[in-house]
Amino acid sequence: MKPVAIFRHAASEGPGYFATYLDRHDIPWMLVRIDEGEAVPRDSGRFSGLVFMGGPMSVNDDLPWIAPALLLIRSAADAGVPALGHCLGGQLIAKALGGEVTRNPVKEIGWGRVDVIPGDAARQWFGAGLESFESFHWHGETFSNPPGAARIASSPWCANQAFALGPHLAMQYHVEMTPDLIRAWCHDWGKEVESLARRVPSVQTPAQMLAAVEEKTRALNAIADRIYDRWVTGLQQR
Repeated sequence: MKPVAIFRHAASEGPGYFATYLDRHDIPWMLVRIDEGEAVPRDSGRFSGLVFMGGPMSVNDDLPWIAPALLLIRSAADAGVPALGHCLGGQLIAKALGGEVTRNPVKEIGWGRVDVIPGDAARQWFGAGLESFESFHWHGETFSNPPGAARIASSPWCANQAFALGPHLAMQYHVEMTPDLIRAWCHDWGKEVESLARRVPSVQTPAQMLAAVEEKTRALNAIADRIYDRWVTGLQQR
């Protein structure tokens, strides 16, 4: 099997649990370190799938790697190469496939409920019987759904939490989190978050985010397994 390409846009926003999942299923992968200046590959056919992680930047920023990344996603869609996006990665997929990325009404940071939108598309990705789950969030922008996409998840603070389009999935939330990733983010942006949490109910303090973090991430990883199980079925023929 060709490797899955994982795009890292910030040093502290690596693949986390997703890499653990791939290793457990003996799926080869390679890391493209955008944050270290590595170039975006031009040929999506080199890979069995494309996975885009998060980052503090906006897809609307004038950064040299964004346009090539959008082109790569479009070529992957044309070639049937599955794409998967986490937060910023989901926004990249949305913009590449005809959606828009705009400011969300509020910043959403910390643990919060995600509601599964009933329908066939959601059942394909989350399985039957799942109405909601607690996920981790860290974003100030949001995407619209591209033409032909099915909205499959929302939250009280963000209407568009996930969409599916064929083998492609874009998520605004973070299912790839590990306790170490959450601790690192709280360390890096702790002061900013403390200030926001005093004024905005959609933002938690680092102490709130780290409470029962091991238990919460185990439950979140079980949800990630459902999603990733569905996504990797698109890799089998590549």
